[in-house]
Amino acid sequence: MCCFKRHLLCREGHGNSGGFTLIELMVTLAVSVILLTVAVPAYSDLLKNSRLSTQANDFVTSLQLARSEAIKRNNYVTVCKSNDGASCAANGTWDQGWIIFVDADSDAAVDAGEDILRVQAVLGGDTFFSAQANLDDYISYQSLGFAQLTDGTIQVGRLILCDDRGFINNVRAIDLSGTGRPRIADPAEYGLVSCVL
Repeated sequence: MCCFKRHLLCREGHGNSGGFTLIELMVTLAVSVILLTVAVPAYSDLLKNSRLSTQANDFVTSLQLARSEAIKRNNYVTVCKSNDGASCAANGTWDQGWIIFVDADSDAAVDAGEDILRVQAVLGGDTFFSAQANLDDYISYQSLGFAQLTDGTIQVGRLILCDDRGFINNVRAIDLSGTGRPRIADPAEYGLVSCVL
């Protein structure tokens, strides 16, 4: 008599009904555990690499939007770190999020009447996003598309994204050229060896 059709050790009075033996089940489970042990870390790395790429692309897209809006509006447009989505943050790194706003008086601060064009929330996944000193707080585009500080100094340099794995081959670097154009760069181009710039 068979209690469980097509299951373990299911036998009828006249022999096997095609179920699995206990040994077959144990071998299958052992192979599954080995495959999971190899696949899960690789899948985790794949997810983290994808997250870093997405975050780097989001930041480049934000800079491109700010530059294009500055040219279109014939006015300053600034991207700054923001932890509340409404004002620029003086402390911390870019991973706390950022805002893009029309900076009519070019003071790199959101004032009354200045429109916020886009808000980026805090970056997830234990991301650390640092920048060189002249890009540390804000990037401000003027009407010709150049990025410059409030004192008129042209902003050039790089930013770097790392996650909880630290500085390894999977970091993302963003380069801001003298013309104000951002691009994803290879950290090795600059000899970078740390997540802190």
